[in-house]
Amino acid sequence: MSFTEIIRMALSSLGVNKLRSFLTMSGITIGVFSVIGVMTAVTALRSSIETGISFLGTNMFQFSKYPATGGGDGSQRRRIELRRDVTLAQALRYQRLMEGIADVNCLKTFDRTGRAQAFYNGRKTTPGLTFAGSNEHFLAANQFSIEVGRNLTADDLELARPVIIIGQSILTRLFPSENPLGKLIKIRDCTYTVIGVFASKGSLFGQNQDDIAVIPLTRFLNDFGSERVSVNIATQAASQLVYNDTMEKAITAMRIARGLKPEDDNDFEVYSNDSLIAAFGKVADVIAAGSFVISGIALLAAGVGIMNIMLVSVTERTKEIGVRKSIGARKKNILTQFLIEAVVISLAGGVMGILLGVAGGNGLALMLKANIVFPWDWAAIGILVCSGIGVGFGFYPAWKAAALDPIEALRYE
Repeated sequence: MSFTEIIRMALSSLGVNKLRSFLTMSGITIGVFSVIGVMTAVTALRSSIETGISFLGTNMFQFSKYPATGGGDGSQRRRIELRRDVTLAQALRYQRLMEGIADVNCLKTFDRTGRAQAFYNGRKTTPGLTFAGSNEHFLAANQFSIEVGRNLTADDLELARPVIIIGQSILTRLFPSENPLGKLIKIRDCTYTVIGVFASKGSLFGQNQDDIAVIPLTRFLNDFGSERVSVNIATQAASQLVYNDTMEKAITAMRIARGLKPEDDNDFEVYSNDSLIAAFGKVADVIAAGSFVISGIALLAAGVGIMNIMLVSVTERTKEIGVRKSIGARKKNILTQFLIEAVVISLAGGVMGILLGVAGGNGLALMLKANIVFPWDWAAIGILVCSGIGVGFGFYPAWKAAALDPIEALRYE
């Protein structure tokens, strides 16, 4: 028998029991879908973070009371909560200590109430604006730019002027047909004069970066108090070459500003774009490991299902095998046909799982405003694994079919 004829007979045999073949294939589909779906979403998010992260600017690192990505277990979170807040006085002292070492030192704090909402002339924005107090370095530290008007100045900070820069979403809602500069808007019952509008930043992982309003840090503290308010400090090194040296000097300056003794541990966090990407990478690796375990169990169960169905098929087709052997079919022909049937079922399930996984993973990525990707490497691994499952779990039934005695097989009822 030619190889082409063997393939044709194998496909024909699978077509006789379509429902059984489909149900057997479904087990493989579920296992492959779980891992491909997770890895597609993780790959899309990782790619989006690595190419478009805008939490900090170039060569920037940040000091904060709280870590950027969670606080560990309960005891560790409690220890972080008990830290002293970074005060404005400490931040200004740090800024003085860093003079001549780093020219860009952004001081900022954010409204944590979640109730910030802007009002103007009977119009209002949705609640939950990103409302911050900062200085003139906010643009460089967060990769924003001014489209209309001007930036905050050192005088605005020193005099605690009630001025504000707004994002594009606030501009669209409050000033659909007029120039916002010089207009008075109200946020949290305080009035501010609009001096500038940020250029559009779009969304990042589902969060609208244009829902933002920034006032001078000193004004923020005057209006809303400094109790339970911690100042974040973002510092920009002059270049990548002096980045590590600048960070070491900055940590020393921060310890001095915080009044720490040489034997005291740091009571603040320091992180950068690289550390944020690395932190996300650790989370992604844990998620991937979990998906491997789940999909491994599912694929193992699916492989056992393939073996079981193929053994049933051998039993049902015992007389057919005997007839074929009696007219000249050789042992390797029977073995090859049953192996092809097992591999086809496994590969069909694998391809379906890959397609569904890519669709599901990219669907989640789109919801989070991340880029669409196709994980070619994981798809190739999925195809190889499914082929291995087909051969591994289909070999014994195929060997059993090929080893049947033709005379005994012809007598089988």
